[in-house]
Amino acid sequence: MHTFEKLYTLFITFSALFGLLLGRYDFIRENANDIIVPALVMMLFITFLQISFKETIHAMKNTKFTVTSLGINFIWTPLLAGLLAYIFLYDHPALWIGFILLMVTPCTDWYLIFTSIARGNVPLSTAVLPINFIVQVLLLPIFLIIFAGTTGFIQMTTIVQSILFVLCLPLLMAYIVKRLTRKRQVLYDNINAKLSSLPVVFLCIAIMAMFASEGYLLFQNLELLAVLLIPVTLFFIINFYMSQLIGKKLNFNRADRVSLVLTTLARNSPIALALAIVAFPAEPLIPLTLIIGPLLELPILMLATQLLLKNGK
Repeated sequence: MHTFEKLYTLFITFSALFGLLLGRYDFIRENANDIIVPALVMMLFITFLQISFKETIHAMKNTKFTVTSLGINFIWTPLLAGLLAYIFLYDHPALWIGFILLMVTPCTDWYLIFTSIARGNVPLSTAVLPINFIVQVLLLPIFLIIFAGTTGFIQMTTIVQSILFVLCLPLLMAYIVKRLTRKRQVLYDNINAKLSSLPVVFLCIAIMAMFASEGYLLFQNLELLAVLLIPVTLFFIINFYMSQLIGKKLNFNRADRVSLVLTTLARNSPIALALAIVAFPAEPLIPLTLIIGPLLELPILMLATQLLLKNGK
């Protein structure tokens, strides 16, 4: 593992903390949100550039993994999130809704970089990415009705357009580069070598911008961090061990188990935050929950990645 990759946990932690500090300045806070999507696009472009599209197409045929991932993410995970919300957030309805929004939306972007660093099956993780997005868009209103007692007013068109941009543009960019260099393997290898560490850089930029944009709410409501700490931590601990156990029971190889663990753990906070802002404009505590979520999620994902790397040695 390269020195840069060994230090990525420190870079990500610093990015979140520095973003919170930058968010105290009005100009930065008001404009930081414009940086998130471009940073994610560049992160995914370089990540997609480093994987084989043929391997991804082949991975989509892995119905065993796909069905397992969908079952965990859209049957087990909502049930676990609903139970934890009922136990720990019963007296905090706004936090309840925010917690549900966060936990029932599996990640469709930055989990790929964690999968790559943990030596998981990136083509397989990429293959289930669009499926996760489509299913969560269809089921999210139902989950809100069941677990939060509200549907809100969610402008799904805006969200779909945003995610298609974040997903399709980097895919197209990577495809074009691959086509242009298909007969020049040395050039392609050199490009990959020079760009290999940049996904973490762009991830850090996106994280910094996200915390700078919305982190001011956190400073105004620090006590809510303690309220959410237990249910959020329990969610990730339970799913970390359960997804590993299921992967072993189903005889997944090591790389596929890593992919299953990280697609189960990583939550889609940028999408969930967009949903919260659009659907509940009069309830600032709901998007606040989705700001606190990554503050707790990122260290856990970093720790999980290190544990997966350690177990893989």
